[in-house]
Amino acid sequence: MNQPEPSDRASEMVDWDLAVRIASRLAGQGPVISPAAASEAVEELRAGADRSTALVRDFTGLVAADHTAPVLVVDRPGWIQANADAFRHLVSPLVDQISSKKPPTGVALAVGSKVTGAEVGGQLGFLAGKVLGQFDPFHAPDGRLLLVAPNIVHVEREIGAVPSDFRLWVCLHEETHRVQFTAVPWMRDHLFSEVQALSSTVSPSGVDELVKRVSEAFKGGIGKGGIVELLSTPEQKAILDRVTGMMSLLEGHADVVMDGVGPTVIPTVGDIRKSFTERRKGVGALDRMLRRLLGLDAKMAQYRDGAHFVRSVVDKVGMAEFNAVWERAEHLPSKAELSDPDAWVSRVLG
Repeated sequence: MNQPEPSDRASEMVDWDLAVRIASRLAGQGPVISPAAASEAVEELRAGADRSTALVRDFTGLVAADHTAPVLVVDRPGWIQANADAFRHLVSPLVDQISSKKPPTGVALAVGSKVTGAEVGGQLGFLAGKVLGQFDPFHAPDGRLLLVAPNIVHVEREIGAVPSDFRLWVCLHEETHRVQFTAVPWMRDHLFSEVQALSSTVSPSGVDELVKRVSEAFKGGIGKGGIVELLSTPEQKAILDRVTGMMSLLEGHADVVMDGVGPTVIPTVGDIRKSFTERRKGVGALDRMLRRLLGLDAKMAQYRDGAHFVRSVVDKVGMAEFNAVWERAEHLPSKAELSDPDAWVSRVLG
């Protein structure tokens, strides 16, 4: 996968060190746990991820490449640093696009980098306490799977789950993402190309317009898609719709695998699913507001819409035929096809 290294401009316009410091301070360390219990959780998560590979393969028919995309069990600061690195890589094309036309200098650059660093840090700090696991497809050379141990322990305690069952359940979902990207390697290039395409649509005047729209949105209420929704010029909306279709497929597919494999290996999976689905709605007014602001409500819809699409197609044509979705980018479902699986079957399978 030939992706450019993040440019120096990405570091100049965003103070990434400040972002990491702020995020780490906001996120905290997580639940109190003894060294022995922490070590046990780490080892159980590593074993669960390793065990899940064959379970995902047998259920989906996807075969992950061997010895690629390592599994890392991390704490909250580790997750924050990994995502700051990934975010820097992702926004680099956008920063280059803006800077090449209207490069900031002097005080504006210095102050701006602190402001954007603080904004990124605030978002990462909030998310760092929520995320259980994540596949990072942009980490060279083949991506990596992150499992956030303190968050997994926190949630299993909060919902009263059997720790070993809950840890394997989480691993099934996250390992599915690792299998998706390593068994279908073209997806990494495709996703990055969409990010580059989105970056090419933004100009300095477009940034001014975005600031205006953000201000108006705060007065009238952020839409269900969160801040990302505000990028929706016609061209940007078309790109975001394609990315939404892809991400909904990936998330929904992982949820279907969890629910399909879970009952065969996790005795308490029914209780876990019920409790976790309720928890996904968010707790407390501030939590719900931040979820809406960051577009996490839209992400929850991705799980639902993607899982409905996958189940509908598999029920109609079987898993082997469904796997045509992974053959090429043109076979990915559009945002409209997520709610009309028959249209995808007709288009792709004839």
